[in-house]
Amino acid sequence: MAYRWRGGDGVGGSLSGLLAGALGRMAPSVPVDAYPEGTERRRGLDAVVDCAVYVGGQRQPGNGHYAEAFARARRRRDGFVWLGLHEPGAALMGEVGRTFGLHELTVGQALAQGHRPAVERHGDVTLLVLRTARYVEHAELTDTSEVVDTGDVMVLVGPRFVITVRHGAAGALTAVRADLQQRQTLMAHGPWAVAYAVCARMVDVYLEVAGHVEKDLEGLEETAFARGSGADVQQIYQLKRELVEFKRAVLPLQDPLRQLVEQHRGDIPDGLGHYFVDVTGRLARAVDRLNAFDDLLNSILQARLAQVTVDQNNDMRKIASWAAIAAVQTAIAGIYGMNFDHMPELHWTYGYAAALGVMAAAGLTLHRLFRRSGWL
Repeated sequence: MAYRWRGGDGVGGSLSGLLAGALGRMAPSVPVDAYPEGTERRRGLDAVVDCAVYVGGQRQPGNGHYAEAFARARRRRDGFVWLGLHEPGAALMGEVGRTFGLHELTVGQALAQGHRPAVERHGDVTLLVLRTARYVEHAELTDTSEVVDTGDVMVLVGPRFVITVRHGAAGALTAVRADLQQRQTLMAHGPWAVAYAVCARMVDVYLEVAGHVEKDLEGLEETAFARGSGADVQQIYQLKRELVEFKRAVLPLQDPLRQLVEQHRGDIPDGLGHYFVDVTGRLARAVDRLNAFDDLLNSILQARLAQVTVDQNNDMRKIASWAAIAAVQTAIAGIYGMNFDHMPELHWTYGYAAALGVMAAAGLTLHRLFRRSGWL
């Protein structure tokens, strides 16, 4: 039995329900990019990024409420609505769920963050979860540098509608919408064309971020094998942590995309299947690059640790050499400091000078021997 989302406790005729519905209906279409980075956004009031009706692949004029747009789209044989949301609140998402007939689980998943990439089907709605990625520019790599910033985007594909819900600063879809609106033939395939475009954009971004990470790896590799001081081990560990986060965004997407192509082929319109196959191939290239980066980073780490071990051994040799030199002086001084009455040269006029000379000669001889052997 299919259950439909009916909101939280008291939603309906109660005052809280009326307020929740009013908040959803009042949500304006304010571009998210208009807010400076780091600005605290009021969840639920400005989460609607864009909402438009498309008929025959063309965007229709007007930016009305998403409920009105959905009603307009259903009146046209080849029409659908694309609603874009960024970090929606519970009130707005509940209203969206009631408007589009979303399953309760789908609404709950759209509100949460940090999901693994997946493809699920709830009734007649397909939920596709992808991880977003963004390269964070930095002057130089340090042991605290943030290299990759990740988020997530959910694509809800249903009859006559597609809803994109984004969490995090990465993965803006403004360029995706603009590009699709220039490709009327592709857009005419309906909501699944948007799903393809979002998947393609995410994979393209993965490859772009991988290119930037590769430059960081090359710089780290040069530093690690440079003469003199090598790369700090903490820098290598930091880049490895960032690479692990990036891999967690990219690698788990392979199975959902493969599942989408193989098991959900009947849901995808004719003519779009080979587009998803192409995205799967590009994702495989991104995965191969990340695995190669991981192997290279492990090699750099092992090489740097080997250098640290060699440096420590060299330091131990130097310490042992100077300890041996000091031991000779200490032994001679200790013996003559015992104050025995009968000792060689104890009452000799030049005994003190001779003892100092023997100590100096022994120290110089040992120093020369250690220098020849490479210990000093």
